[in-house]
Amino acid sequence: MPAPQNLTKAQLIELIDGKTPGKTVTVQFNPQSLKTNYSNQFSGGDQKQGSSLQFVGTSVTKLSMELWFDVTLPVPEGAPSPGGDVRKLTKEIAYFMSLQNATSPKQETRTPPRMMFQWGSFTFSGVMESLDETIDLFSPDGLPLRASVTINLSRHDLLYTPANGAAGTPNTTGTTPLATAKAGDSVQQLAAAAGITNWQAVAQANGITNPRMLQTGTMINLSTTS
Repeated sequence: MPAPQNLTKAQLIELIDGKTPGKTVTVQFNPQSLKTNYSNQFSGGDQKQGSSLQFVGTSVTKLSMELWFDVTLPVPEGAPSPGGDVRKLTKEIAYFMSLQNATSPKQETRTPPRMMFQWGSFTFSGVMESLDETIDLFSPDGLPLRASVTINLSRHDLLYTPANGAAGTPNTTGTTPLATAKAGDSVQQLAAAAGITNWQAVAQANGITNPRMLQTGTMINLSTTS
């Protein structure tokens, strides 16, 4: 198991309305590593003399990490008292998997909370896509004492930070201003609200094939054009 680190503790922060900080969970141990995955959705190109590959969906960036929790060691300030059961700590992480407006008749509003992972200068905003918990230590009376939690976060765009010294001005991960699409929003509406008239350029820069029908929660980079 990783030893406690002296680095600033990483945090999971709920983003109410996509921007206002809400529930904040400080991890007990910083992750040993972060894994980022970038993907595009294509169709065609798999048959002889068939059509060329066509971009058909939103680009996706995913962030994966493993977190450790152990009630036999000091817990973060502000964390609930585990009382000998590590699940009281991991339940705080599982909050980001819970659906908002679970009883709403509108399916588009029944979504997990938008959130941000922050560790020093590294930030990643999106939603928690999956969570796997493994308990590997129990007390003599059967209470879970230690657990590892693997979480996967995702966002519907490509987010890449060039290395320092790369040509051009490097972007800082997670700091590009983004607009979050609500139910019924279109690229035209989001662009107009930002004072941008060339919404077609925004759609093209974000790889959006249907600008009139955005998936709820889609993050749009409005700074790609003026």
